[in-house]
Amino acid sequence: MMRAMVVDDEFYARQSLEAMLVATKEFETVSVCANAVEALQSIKAEPPDVLFLDVQMPKINGFQLLSMIDRERMPTVVFVTANDFALQAFDENAVDYLLKPVLRPRLTMAIEKVKRFLQVGQTRVYDGPAIERIPCTGPNCIRLVDVKDVEHVRCSPAGVYVVTPKGEFLTDLTMQVLENKTDLARCHRQYLVDVRQIEEVHRPEPRTVVLRMKSGHELPASRRYFVTLKQRLGIRQDAKYLDPLS
Repeated sequence: MMRAMVVDDEFYARQSLEAMLVATKEFETVSVCANAVEALQSIKAEPPDVLFLDVQMPKINGFQLLSMIDRERMPTVVFVTANDFALQAFDENAVDYLLKPVLRPRLTMAIEKVKRFLQVGQTRVYDGPAIERIPCTGPNCIRLVDVKDVEHVRCSPAGVYVVTPKGEFLTDLTMQVLENKTDLARCHRQYLVDVRQIEEVHRPEPRTVVLRMKSGHELPASRRYFVTLKQRLGIRQDAKYLDPLS
């Protein structure tokens, strides 16, 4: 038995597909989400085996959602799409696609294809587009933060926080996803930074390098990531006086 998730912003479309999936008796769980943010939260809590994903959704579409999912949690994807997006769905490495309105015989074919795919233990990598807007959760709202407005991102036991001039906001995206899918650079295992916002790099102690931001924030830079960070900043690699522990 498989676990399935349906993500579609159209109420009747997702309810209809959920009912058809339950009727097949191929799935132990069928969950439904109305948008990408709900899907991210649900996948984080319990990743499905198969994701039936609407392509055309407002604010964050299906392809953008795939960019926001950790690879180790990535399910097998069946796109649910209109004709205009069918070819692009295959370009995104989908196992199969369904055209709306979904017909039972075509759904049965897609499920059999998914089962064969899962039985041989194959995995797919979905190279979605770069993330331009980061979904963040707040009291009774979802805030979409433009990546260009982000000074840095910090990780703590409470979660991942996106820091901007307007404040900091909690996101369900992981540090790994944000590092891979944005221009933010890793400076420490708990920090990502917009290198354009760095005003000064200094070494107050032999074992410490600190990035002073234009805002006045100070962020740590660890030896592990500083070599790459120097390249991004245009600092000569022979500038050893900046390296921690050198």
